[in-house]
Amino acid sequence: MLDFAIFAVTFLLILASRQASGIPGLAPTDEKDGNLPDIIASRSLHEFLVNLHEKYGPLVSFWFGRRLVVSLGSIDLLKQHINPNRLLDPFETMLKSLLRYQSNLSGDTGESHMRRKLYENGVTKSLQSNCALIQKLSEELLAKWLSLPEAQHVPLCQHMLGFAMKSVTQTAMGSSFEDDGEVIRFRRYHDAIWSEIGKGFLDGSLDKNMTRKKLYEDALMEMESTLRKVTKERRGRSFNRHVFVDTLLQGNLSDQQILEDTMIFSLAGCIITANLCTWAVYFLTTSEDVQQNLYKEMDRVLGKGPITHEKIEQLRYCRQVLCETVRTAKLTPIAAQLQELEGRVDQHTIPKETLVLYALGVMLQDSSSWPSPYKFDPERFNEESAMKNLSLLGFSGSQECPELRFAYMVATVLLSVLVRKLFLHPVKGQVMETKYELVTSPKEEAWITVSKRS
Repeated sequence: MLDFAIFAVTFLLILASRQASGIPGLAPTDEKDGNLPDIIASRSLHEFLVNLHEKYGPLVSFWFGRRLVVSLGSIDLLKQHINPNRLLDPFETMLKSLLRYQSNLSGDTGESHMRRKLYENGVTKSLQSNCALIQKLSEELLAKWLSLPEAQHVPLCQHMLGFAMKSVTQTAMGSSFEDDGEVIRFRRYHDAIWSEIGKGFLDGSLDKNMTRKKLYEDALMEMESTLRKVTKERRGRSFNRHVFVDTLLQGNLSDQQILEDTMIFSLAGCIITANLCTWAVYFLTTSEDVQQNLYKEMDRVLGKGPITHEKIEQLRYCRQVLCETVRTAKLTPIAAQLQELEGRVDQHTIPKETLVLYALGVMLQDSSSWPSPYKFDPERFNEESAMKNLSLLGFSGSQECPELRFAYMVATVLLSVLVRKLFLHPVKGQVMETKYELVTSPKEEAWITVSKRS
């Protein structure tokens, strides 16, 4: 569940009970836990917020323990609340809290700005240096799919996670992860950490289960040990390919800061990239027209040649496909910000130090912002207003998180390889259910079939 992740930020704060300031919403169900039983009954925080906004409107309140939480469910309200000068990435803040790292909620603004720019530059330089590598990994996946009997079902989630793991580890940490054994070890630690990030923190069940807790803490320790080893090996040396950790080593950061930033990029980069690729390929199987239009653009821009970093910018329709994938899948359904000073939204007062949720999954399928919101339609992003809305939600433009920018490029390279050589087909009768956590994924394995283009 995503529930605990949003509220992990509150572990850093001890705040008094507050009044709901007249904002519509739920009274506490339980004196101690607030509306926690309602969230658990809804299966995820996203589904809880969908129901809450449907009942009470775009601005709602509820209680986590004895603490007031406010949720914004429309782009108009988000515009009133958003702070363009804010430096903290909500996704990074939540992950750092869960990993028990310091989140710098009240850190020096200049230092935060420097670290954010260094982080973003690290992603940019590693992408520029590793485009050919990502193409090579994409072609390896293509060869694997071409070797399968035409009617054989392909386990999409499994293959995309493996592809993302190779892409992220080699782009973030270098050539030592060309060894499949290193990637398999990394994936084992990664999966153990991420599975606990998806459950157990909200109700304290991890702390009550010593076997689970030990597996999680051991995996975290092994992952940190791996990252420290990579940092030591690359410090002060030059390599043919520039990777993410190289940029961090060139900055004025402590070893702990380098560890934390590499951990966040590795965890978030793998999950976001894997699920963006999974949903993009899955949605293409459901729309022959979109798949054909994408093939035509790839053929026109790339011809028979490989994709390059420069040509990625020319693949406008491909970017529309990926933007619509993010929107339709509700790739990251919730973000959170701390109301540092008392503020007002829609004539209502939001008290100082209230946790404000951005119900992104609600906003991404709001019919007042997106005509036919449940239809997969990349053409909607021909409209400037649609791109502006996506940017306001943090999925494009200046508010786009570095891990998503990385995922967009990796997915573009992958699609340029697959779509020019294969037809992607759905499996008849498959019902796709969704699991809403920090990143939205299929609840069960997603299956497709492929056939070779003549």
